[in-house]
Amino acid sequence: MYNGISWDDMCLVHAITEAGTLSGASRALGVSHPTIFRRLNALENKMNVRFFNRARNGYTATAAAEEVFKLFITVQNEVHIVERRIAGRDLRPSGTVRLTTTDSLLYGWLAPVLAEFRRAYQDIKLEVVVSNNVLNLTRREADLAVRPMSVPTGFLSSKKIGTISQAVYGTTSLLQRVQDDTGLSDLNWIGPDDAIPYPVLQHWMEEMGYDRNCIYRTNSVLDMFVAAKSGIGLSALPSYLADCSPDLIKCGEEIPWLATDLWLITHPDLRKTERIRVLFDFIMASDFNISGS
Repeated sequence: MYNGISWDDMCLVHAITEAGTLSGASRALGVSHPTIFRRLNALENKMNVRFFNRARNGYTATAAAEEVFKLFITVQNEVHIVERRIAGRDLRPSGTVRLTTTDSLLYGWLAPVLAEFRRAYQDIKLEVVVSNNVLNLTRREADLAVRPMSVPTGFLSSKKIGTISQAVYGTTSLLQRVQDDTGLSDLNWIGPDDAIPYPVLQHWMEEMGYDRNCIYRTNSVLDMFVAAKSGIGLSALPSYLADCSPDLIKCGEEIPWLATDLWLITHPDLRKTERIRVLFDFIMASDFNISGS
């Protein structure tokens, strides 16, 4: 009978190491605090080694726990590789595809595309994760990602959908106060906060002097759009989103500095999975005008 370290043992050590407390590990694993305590004692008795130093402020991993923690990461990565390879052999156009994108892209462009896809492929279910964070495709947090970025990194399969143009927008009443471009810095502005990865826009606003009058910050481009429609201030927005709004007027030309490439990304192991392939190709074939021109 095998009496060594099991997968459950590795998960236990990993959870306690990550959380630093038994209560945190119990929440992560979805079991009770007493169960975590019993399982840890049983593991240490079985292996005849102490995995954690106990203190009032939490549990600190010993060298033994650190070794098991590294083993957990290695095994988990191998499991994900096998899962992707198995999924890649699935040639049926059915099942579930998990796609991640931003709120503004979903609202301003992607939702109608996905609706049309569902009408064409009714056996494929969609799970859409709206997030400004880049999910880990290697760990199967998502199957597909639609993201604005310069160039995708890592061993991923990606295709450029197009380039997102951007310009300054505001309401009619707000822009009536603008005599020329230099007057823009005197008006209220809407911009991204530090929670959203948008350094290009932040740097541009600082360079132009608009950052000084930024009275509304948010972690959502869609919220920037809504705030601009409400007349709170001017905002640099994607043209595909703002050009379609009757409440907003474009102020000047599109800003080359803010032009951003849009990419469709997946993992190479999943690219041949039929349900993922058909959605990938469907999005790439969409003739939606993302440039807004």
